[in-house]
Amino acid sequence: MNTLEHMERKISEWGASFHGYSNVGAKLSEDLKALPYAITIGVRLSGFIIGQIEDKPTFTYFHHYRSVNALIDQITLKALLLIEQNGYRAFAVPASQTVNDMEDKYSGVFPHKTAAVMAGLGWVGKNGLFISKDYGPRVRLGTILTDMELPAENKIIASKCGECKICIQSCPAMALTGNCWNEGCDRSSVLDAKACSDYMNAKFKHIGRGSVCGICVKVCPYGR
Repeated sequence: MNTLEHMERKISEWGASFHGYSNVGAKLSEDLKALPYAITIGVRLSGFIIGQIEDKPTFTYFHHYRSVNALIDQITLKALLLIEQNGYRAFAVPASQTVNDMEDKYSGVFPHKTAAVMAGLGWVGKNGLFISKDYGPRVRLGTILTDMELPAENKIIASKCGECKICIQSCPAMALTGNCWNEGCDRSSVLDAKACSDYMNAKFKHIGRGSVCGICVKVCPYGR
């Protein structure tokens, strides 16, 4: 069993619902360009817990959200160590992290959605979320960047949202523009991240310190 096969088996054993590979070298900042390959790790969220969301997140959803993020961070850490044990370099992007000193104050060091879309695992919906072709938006993502060569085909799936506007009509922050995502478009053409964050902070501070909502996840027809 080679390194890749061993890692794939372990990733599944550790709890990943799916994974994929992409070459994201052209999307990386200068300090990360030495690690052009990306491994996307996805964990499916509980359908029952998502189903309890109505006009606001539940306390259980917030706990579940954090627990799945922690699981993903554990999987990516273990995979990183395994990759390094085999003589390659790797960097695990946190499952959920906002880096406030970046130009976009509502982003992390590298967007998980970019790697997941380039791996052909799904697309970005009108809700600004990654839509898994198998589980819809009811997933959380992690990313490992590495210089270990991976079988990356970069087969991008076009958006399948079509004329659907359920998430747009359901967003209490009115943060969704209604535009379909296209490769290379700026996030702001789909989502007003500040409006989303401000609304959560104003309305849901008592639930998860205003860091989660989940309404657009619940209403999306994909993944039900």
